[in-house]
Amino acid sequence: MTTFIIRRLILLLPVLLGITFITFIMTRLLPGDPCFAVMGEKATVAQCEEYSQRQGLNDPLLVQFVHYLNNIAHGDFGQSLRNNRQITDIVMERLPMTLEVAIGATLFSTTFGILLGIVSAVKRNSIIDVVTMMIANVGVSMPVFWLGLVLAYVFALTFKGTPLWIPPSGRLTSGLSIPPLVETFNLQNLSGPMLTLVTFASNTVTFNALITGNFKVLRDALWHLILPCVAVGTIPLSIIARMTRSSLLEVLGQDYIRTARAKGLGLRVVIIKHALRNAMLPIVTIVGLSIGGLLSGAPLTETVFSLPGMGTQLITSILSRDYTVVQAFTVIIALIFVTINLIVDLSYVFLDPRIRLQ
Repeated sequence: MTTFIIRRLILLLPVLLGITFITFIMTRLLPGDPCFAVMGEKATVAQCEEYSQRQGLNDPLLVQFVHYLNNIAHGDFGQSLRNNRQITDIVMERLPMTLEVAIGATLFSTTFGILLGIVSAVKRNSIIDVVTMMIANVGVSMPVFWLGLVLAYVFALTFKGTPLWIPPSGRLTSGLSIPPLVETFNLQNLSGPMLTLVTFASNTVTFNALITGNFKVLRDALWHLILPCVAVGTIPLSIIARMTRSSLLEVLGQDYIRTARAKGLGLRVVIIKHALRNAMLPIVTIVGLSIGGLLSGAPLTETVFSLPGMGTQLITSILSRDYTVVQAFTVIIALIFVTINLIVDLSYVFLDPRIRLQ
């Protein structure tokens, strides 16, 4: 196991290097000048020349790339070209929101997707199976932005003033806030990585409210997450439901399942203790890919529900030609994907002991 993990970690390096290099080159080959995007169309040639010299954009691409890799190796993603802010600060502000939505959407899609898949497999070819799969097909076909708008319209207007009303946008109710953990626990002396970690935890509103016992903010934050999580988690839910059904049906047809049933084991015991575990391999793969996609940021969902996450920041940076932010977010997204894939590979061993990683 240890050898496999080390080997996979080593193999991840060229993947991340390749993604970083391709992103670095593509952002600089796009037409247009970042100087005009940052300083406006009235910027003079002299101003743009001074700006490019200050930002190192006049150096050869290979030299710029080497400098960029050296900065990343020291944990420095640089500054935003547009507002001169440290990119690490931007990530600490934006990633927690995306993380909260991703975790909520994953719990929603995985829980209900597996349950619907199990019900469909057990009730194969029944009216329940047909209706469940029809719902799954509709769920896959609905665009995220359309579903988000429909949910926002229904719960903001149709159910306004009723117990079914759910906030259609924002992270917290206006006027409601929570102090950072640095102030709450008097951690002003922190610096370096620990300060970054505490800042990240502070910006994760649900976690901050939970450990500080501010249940009013926690309840409000979770209430605001319902619609975004449902909107972005519907498509993964539908895919997981269909995958669970097909995988479980294949396992239920195996000889050892028939033997277990012949020995008098109940259907629930057979499914939970025997069939479901062996059917989980493709399901875990789908869940892993879904988590990676959700953590990379959902620009449409974040835009519809006015959430300050990574997706909206990435779109803004692309439109404003903020190279450094685009590069940093791309590296972070790539790191998330390869980490999730590694965890999925490791989970295969625990789900199926017949798999050997060496």
